[in-house]
Amino acid sequence: MPPGAGVGTAFGTFGELLQGALPEEDGDFLVTLPVARWTMATFRPGSASGELEVRPPHKTKALRLARMIADLAPRDAAARGGVLTVSSVIPEGKGLASSSADLVATARAVGSALGVAMPPAVIEHLLSRIEPTDGVLYPAIVAFHHRSVRLRSVLGSLPAMAVVGIDEGGSVDTVDFNRVPKPFTPADRRTYADLLARLTRAVRHRDLAEVGRVATRSALMNQPLRHKRALEPLRAVCREVGGLGVAVGHSGTTLGVLLDATDPAYTRRATDAAQACAELGGGVAVYRTLSFGATGCPTGGRPPSAGARAR
Repeated sequence: MPPGAGVGTAFGTFGELLQGALPEEDGDFLVTLPVARWTMATFRPGSASGELEVRPPHKTKALRLARMIADLAPRDAAARGGVLTVSSVIPEGKGLASSSADLVATARAVGSALGVAMPPAVIEHLLSRIEPTDGVLYPAIVAFHHRSVRLRSVLGSLPAMAVVGIDEGGSVDTVDFNRVPKPFTPADRRTYADLLARLTRAVRHRDLAEVGRVATRSALMNQPLRHKRALEPLRAVCREVGGLGVAVGHSGTTLGVLLDATDPAYTRRATDAAQACAELGGGVAVYRTLSFGATGCPTGGRPPSAGARAR
């Protein structure tokens, strides 16, 4: 990296373990499912035009965030513009937190290069001015108020899992999805509160079977909002292979079978699940979840290095 450049990374998610609304005001929330898919952003101060530029050019939200951070920097640090490069292996518009990962990685890269501190509270404040955001800036499974962009609670970490996922095709604009009113009844909101309490206990006790049950229930409750035609066939696959449950991109096009990656029968279960998913149509991919140690460092997949080839 050239002198003065900044680098930032952020992981994606496989949809959410749980998403809905709680009885309280500003109750819309989700619970993240971090996976080993990454975005890396690099920011090099100075550009031929003297302006801030982004590559690829369609990453306009990342460019907007870079401009906001430059406004916070000392005048001499931001005066020469700069080039922001966003590289990601997270598919866009699928409910995998691609946009959130782009923005968090951008905040870290630009802040590092321009000498602007980027603690989570500052990143949340900036992102709230752009779009609803997943909680991918926290190295843990978290409950997150995505519409107001604020942390609710840190649930912790889980043993390694895998998701054998399929994509039903198309894409979903997260901003547009979140503008649609959600017809949650008071009873629905109480149910979501109960599910969040169950999931919180399950993560604390590393109870993957209960995690799978909660994720499946959340997927079913989301059907009136974003119907997944393959959900019932996928639940049948899950039962056949002995999976933990199903997880979905609540505002996306992906859904998958959760598997315990520490199970001695994991390889057979994953192979059987992938073959069965292929018969349902759409592309099949296997995602590994991230676990986090006491330092917050992820295991189960490493972020790209600064020298990694952009994709």
